[in-house]
Amino acid sequence: MTTTTSPVRNINISQAVAEGLRLAMEADERVLVIGEDVATQGGVFGSTRGLLKAFGPERVLDTPISEMAFTGMAVGLAMDGYRPVVEIMFVDFVGVCLEQIYNAIAKIPYMTGGRVPMPVVIKTAGGSIGAAAQHSQTLWGLFGHLPGLRVVAPSNPYDAKGMMAAAIASDDPVVFIEHKGLLLERAQDFTFGADVPREAYLVPLDAAAIVRPGADLTLVTLSGSVRHAVTAADAAALRGIDVEVIDLRSVVPIDWDTVCASLRRTRALLVVDEDYLGYGLSGELIAGAIERLGPRAIDHVARHGNPGVPVPAALSLEKAIVPGVDSILAAILSCEAAR
Repeated sequence: MTTTTSPVRNINISQAVAEGLRLAMEADERVLVIGEDVATQGGVFGSTRGLLKAFGPERVLDTPISEMAFTGMAVGLAMDGYRPVVEIMFVDFVGVCLEQIYNAIAKIPYMTGGRVPMPVVIKTAGGSIGAAAQHSQTLWGLFGHLPGLRVVAPSNPYDAKGMMAAAIASDDPVVFIEHKGLLLERAQDFTFGADVPREAYLVPLDAAAIVRPGADLTLVTLSGSVRHAVTAADAAALRGIDVEVIDLRSVVPIDWDTVCASLRRTRALLVVDEDYLGYGLSGELIAGAIERLGPRAIDHVARHGNPGVPVPAALSLEKAIVPGVDSILAAILSCEAAR
């Protein structure tokens, strides 16, 4: 992580992402932003605010509702030496342009022997905010299953700015998933990572962060669930359970060194994942940890997340299937009881 010396500000995630984009565009004229409502409106969550005024319509382009077309345009731009940032407004809409992502963006570097890089950032928003089944998914497990893509999901403003900068600088294609709930949070609502330097800096795309040290249980999570996990871990501490919370930050690649080092100390793993549990990140983490450490090195594994149902529209029903403070605390207590 780059050391910074300039004054820091308390800003929210959408402001941090917009600042990261602006600084990258100032530093490199090959960086373009393309998508629905990214220019005149500044993005539906404000994360491209000010870019049209600063760089003009040739570098910040509002598109029609045509994800397949403008994602395909990004493929051509990348092949011609540009570094496009493509905004898919909600991750749920990725189905209409998945062909360009997994058959072109993800595969062209491999199929050309690395001679044609794809420095494309797919910037999108996921997560549950009471918006029902077609606007509430995270889908990082889907992207993680497709070889050729880096997949990241920041949990706080500091990481969001630095990881956006690192994503734009990467010659690999990066799927950058913001959490809609976090985008709507005020800066003062973040208990960590809200102090953001004015200058440009990079946060690595392959490193997890220990946001709460602990000795009894390793809880691995990411994105919007990190803050809930920390609150639940603090509550568990009042019951004598010391939980270490790891903010994964990156789905591809997974920082196995950090995860395994924690597990060697705690010998117990709980994965909290807002995405669907079936065939997803939670199973990958559990299987990968056992493969690397051996079954005798871990006393207990468990996972908590969406059991595999569409997210309901009613907030009361959404709460029943999406991890929150109460349900994460219950999962922690269940893990401790099972050991």
